[in-house]
Amino acid sequence: MAATDPKLLKVDNSDKGEFVRAKSVFRDWITADGSSGFPSEAGRYHLYVSLACPWAHRTLIVRKLKGLEDVISCDVVDLVLDGEGWSFSDKSPNCTLDTVNGCSRLREVYRIANPDYDGRITVPVLWDKQKKTVVNNESSEILRMLNSEFNAFCSTEDQRELDYYPEHLRTDIDAVNEWIYPMINNGVYRSGFATSQEAYDVAVRDVFQGLDKIEDILSKSRYLTGKSLTEADIRLFTTLIRFDVVYVGHFKCNKKRIVDYPNMWGYLRDLYQVPGVADTVNFEHITKHYMGSHTMINPTRIVSIGPDIDFTTPHGREAMQERND
Repeated sequence: MAATDPKLLKVDNSDKGEFVRAKSVFRDWITADGSSGFPSEAGRYHLYVSLACPWAHRTLIVRKLKGLEDVISCDVVDLVLDGEGWSFSDKSPNCTLDTVNGCSRLREVYRIANPDYDGRITVPVLWDKQKKTVVNNESSEILRMLNSEFNAFCSTEDQRELDYYPEHLRTDIDAVNEWIYPMINNGVYRSGFATSQEAYDVAVRDVFQGLDKIEDILSKSRYLTGKSLTEADIRLFTTLIRFDVVYVGHFKCNKKRIVDYPNMWGYLRDLYQVPGVADTVNFEHITKHYMGSHTMINPTRIVSIGPDIDFTTPHGREAMQERND
C-alpha cells in the first residue's frame, strides 16, 4: 500500500467512521529481461519518498541492503504536508528538490504521467526517467522489484545474492503478510484515523491482537518465517520502529508499547542493527510529519518531546538463531 495525503485529500472514512485506504493506481513492473516494457537499467529509475512514511521506508531499506543507491536515484519530499499536499524543498533537513522533473509538488509529477490524474497523491513513487511516467506506486510491489530485478547492478556479489522473497519461503511470507497488513501495518492508521468510538475500538483491538500474535511467533523464531530475514520482517519493521515514537500517543495505540513485549523489543533492535537499516530511519521526519500534518488529530501541531529509546543496545536474538538452526 501507499501513504495517503490526508490533509490535502482528506481521510476517507465509512459511514461508521472506519478509515478506508485507497488502492494504488500505477501497477506496472520493471523486469530484468525487459519483457514488461520496463527493463531494469542503472540510472533509468527514480524513487520519490517521504522519510516519515512507513510504506516508502520499505523501499528505502531494500534499496540500501541490495546496494542500489547509485543505481536508483531518490528525492525526499518535505517533512510536513501543507494545504497543497506533498511538496519539494531543500530548506528542511534531509529533504530535496525534485531533481528529475523540477516540480514543486508531487501532484505535478503524477500529472506528467497522466494529465487527467485526480486520484490520491501517494509515496513511494517509482519513476521512469526515460518514458517520463510513473511505473508503480504500490510499495509492496516496488519492494519486490528492488529485491529481484536489479541484481545485475548490485554493488557486491553478496548483495546480489540477497533474496528477501525466496521461493521456498513465499507461502509462509505471503501468509504472515496477509494478516500483518490489515491488523498492524494499516491497523495503526485505522485506529488513528477512526472518527467513531466503535471504529476505533475494532481497529485498536486488531492492532494488539496482531502484536500479541507476533510476540508469540518471535518467542520461537528469530524472524517471522524462521531463521532468515525476509520482506515480511522489513514490512513489519517500518511499523514497529514508529510505534512507540508516534503510534502510541498520536494514533491512540497505547494499550502496550513495543518495549513492553520482550521478544518483539529484542527483534526490533535486531532489525535496526542490521548494517544499513539504521541509515534509513529518520525520527525527526517521523515525529514532525505525523504530529505536524494530521491536523484533524493534532490541531495545534505541537510535536511531543519523547520517548527516549535506545535501539542500539544488545538484542540477544542470536540465541534464538541457534535454536532455529
